[in-house]
Amino acid sequence: MIASTNELKPILLFDSGIGGLTVLREARVLMPERGFIYVADDAGFPYGGWEEQALKERIIGLFGKVLTEYDPEVCIIACNTAFTLVGADLRAAFPHMTFVGTVPAIKPAAERTRSGLVSVLATPGTVKRAYTRDLIQSFAQQCHVRLVGSENLARMAEAYIRGDAVSDDAVLAEIDQCFVEKDGQKTDIVVLACTHYPFMANLFRRIAPWPVDWLDPAEAIARRARTLVPLIADAVHPDNFDFAVFTSGQQDFATRRLMQGFGLRA
Repeated sequence: MIASTNELKPILLFDSGIGGLTVLREARVLMPERGFIYVADDAGFPYGGWEEQALKERIIGLFGKVLTEYDPEVCIIACNTAFTLVGADLRAAFPHMTFVGTVPAIKPAAERTRSGLVSVLATPGTVKRAYTRDLIQSFAQQCHVRLVGSENLARMAEAYIRGDAVSDDAVLAEIDQCFVEKDGQKTDIVVLACTHYPFMANLFRRIAPWPVDWLDPAEAIARRARTLVPLIADAVHPDNFDFAVFTSGQQDFATRRLMQGFGLRA
């Protein structure tokens, strides 16, 4: 039996702010027949400075509400900080739901690097997570991996994508530790381990001291989600469906315009 379009459950994307839009963009391409709900916990943004137990409780509580209200097909956690902290807890708390996580792309970076020097640009929360260290231990022991935790870059990316001016010097101060020279070799891959950062990739390329591969995991996350979402023959995207939910309940004009640019009602 082929399900009708109005029986198709939506895909829910979750992030602390607007960084998950980089994943939404890729997911839409691969799942054009599905409606999308984008949930931004902007009232809790940024997550990097939160105490871990308090953040776990916040995210689990939030999902208790949104899963009841929206009943999605799958949930994409488009936030490294959130998923590396609470991914296992979400799966335990909501065993009926399929969660697609976002973790630092350390394995593909280790496979691609030629110099053996890899940097992971992330939030402080992702850098200090045991999950991240385990990825390095499992997949990148042969590499020199530098973890760079930026306090300010997620905020800068939010401002940048909304059209605010961000100084080159301020951004360079956040990323310059990614560039390592060792034994005649140079860093050749920087893992963008926060979904906000790809918004600034062109800026990073312009101000970087030498060219590197800026590794954006958005497409890989979307491909994984597609494998878990049933493909329904002849289904078409529901009209006027996709929308964004902000936990603050407040969006300024720039945010609403940005959401509209991504095909979302705010």
